[in-house]
Amino acid sequence: MSTVEERLSALGLTVPEVVPPVADYQPAVLVDNIVYVSGQLPLVGGELPAEGQVGAEVTPEQAYELAKQCGLNLIAALKTVVDLDSIVRIAKVGGFVASAAGFTGQPKVINGASEILGQAFGEAGIHARSAVGVSALPLNTPVEVDLIAHIG
Repeated sequence: MSTVEERLSALGLTVPEVVPPVADYQPAVLVDNIVYVSGQLPLVGGELPAEGQVGAEVTPEQAYELAKQCGLNLIAALKTVVDLDSIVRIAKVGGFVASAAGFTGQPKVINGASEILGQAFGEAGIHARSAVGVSALPLNTPVEVDLIAHIG
């Protein structure tokens, strides 16, 4: 059995440095055996690769890739409070998509994060999820994703 980081490496990916909070919160908090990870933006090196609403300034395909980055940033936040290989289940993922009027493809966008979590954690990465369209998100990001994980 490989580790989370080995599975990501096989995909050509690495766990990035944790994204510093943009306000007054912690990236992740451990309570008993549950980890609550704050909403992660698709920041890369402190910068947003794209801004705006999906279905207007951002294509669904771009947003899917941004959600993948959110997934990697979620993993980075998890790593600040627990050993990644101690996670027995990603229990719940919440995905938020800044959506132009009439855009209804939120589930396909958030699949970017869900798929990364599944690839990284295997069976433990299969989770419950919501994918919600909103009019705007912090910093004009197109996507934000949070999660709840259970450790063993």
